[in-house]
Amino acid sequence: MSSQRDPIRIDITDPILIRIAALAEERHVDVYVVGGYVRDAVMGRQRTDIDITVVGDPIEFARAVAAMFHTKTVEYERFRTAMVPVGDHQLEFVGTRSERYEMESRDPIVSEGTLEDDLRRRDFTVNALAASLQTHDLGTVVDLFEGALDIERKVLRTPLDPIVTMNDDPLRMMRAARFASQLEFEIHPSVIEAITSMAERITIISQERITEEFLKILASPKPSVGLRVLFETGILKHIFVELHNLAGVDLVQAGAREFRHKDVFFHTLQVLDNVAVFSDDLWLRFATLMHDIAKPRTKRFIEGTGWTFHGHEEVGARWQDRIFRKLKLPLHHLSYVETLVRLHQRPMMLVDEGVSDSAIRRLAVQAGDAISDLFTLCRADITTRNEQRALKYLRNYAVVEAKVEDVLERDHLRAFQSPLRGEELMKITGLGPSRVVGYIKWMIEEAILDVIIPNEPEDAREYLMKNLHAWMEEGKTAQFGRRG
Repeated sequence: MSSQRDPIRIDITDPILIRIAALAEERHVDVYVVGGYVRDAVMGRQRTDIDITVVGDPIEFARAVAAMFHTKTVEYERFRTAMVPVGDHQLEFVGTRSERYEMESRDPIVSEGTLEDDLRRRDFTVNALAASLQTHDLGTVVDLFEGALDIERKVLRTPLDPIVTMNDDPLRMMRAARFASQLEFEIHPSVIEAITSMAERITIISQERITEEFLKILASPKPSVGLRVLFETGILKHIFVELHNLAGVDLVQAGAREFRHKDVFFHTLQVLDNVAVFSDDLWLRFATLMHDIAKPRTKRFIEGTGWTFHGHEEVGARWQDRIFRKLKLPLHHLSYVETLVRLHQRPMMLVDEGVSDSAIRRLAVQAGDAISDLFTLCRADITTRNEQRALKYLRNYAVVEAKVEDVLERDHLRAFQSPLRGEELMKITGLGPSRVVGYIKWMIEEAILDVIIPNEPEDAREYLMKNLHAWMEEGKTAQFGRRG
């Protein structure tokens, strides 16, 4: 279905593009909408990003577009590109160009080229499509590399030799994994072979670009597709070694018996896909990816017991600060991810009928606003093929969730905090900010969680006055922190 044999056309109905087409005709400039916009139009998908290629001076044309829409350009002279914000859209204007990369460089060397040069340098044939914005053939698609046919085949190929294409911009290796996840396309074997042979080259790419692609894979409909590609090609060990280290099956011979533990990496991918069915929340998905991250560090084989991973949830939670900083993730999501990793096994421990209300309160308070997401993760973590066992686990979680909901409503714990804040405690004790004040506040919270006093200010003040002298002495040396 290449352009030489069977030209195709997409409908150009976006008012922004129609006005740009009219401007191009007025200025006698050849202009094309390219890449993902055209691909998604051919696929019948919703179109968002608008990338425009200009045969000529892209910055001059972008300035004309900006003037027409009463906005301004953001220009990158070195790369011959300009951004023009129009309403909710970010229009990117690029001159037809060729690019090459030095072996150790993260930035391309850009030179002027033809439309064919421009399409040839693109990552995949399905993205090497250009639709005319000339009014006389509006929407006619230029397809030099059978990209439309590859869309029908659902395959990702490169316009050039894949070694050349990936070498030009090594981030394309991750983009292959991302498009496989987003579009549900197969990656051509020649592309897989090229990525595998040069996986280490991903290390020249900036962490910000790597993380952006990684999060796009995580946000895709079935994240395991892209993550499996990263693992099987060797990319993952260069960009996220902790995740890569989850892979492998542990086998121990004890007498006449073999003790095998499941592959934690592929188990994690299954849990992640389970969560993705129910939630688009990116940070719930990331927490899911992290929930067993410390199992390799904590695994032990105990004769008569089998494989154990004691404390992996706490170790995994403590690792998150380092992981967030290494990946340059936004730190305001750190506490949420730590909470889910730390608590992901707690609900199963609270199934027994005899479990105390105190234990339920502690779970509710520690999880806070993440309590619903915690149960989503717990249910997704049921990957047994034994249907009866899976149903039993689901029933158990339903029981615990109902107990938590009951306690939250009954004891007003939805936004739990000490009914006496630090300022009031300092006024009562005459102390400034100190560990003693922190200890007193903690003891009041513990009394509420243990149902010694109601969660009310007056009850808290009365309890404080009964214990103030002892707590002021204890607080000087006591070790304290939220128990549970």
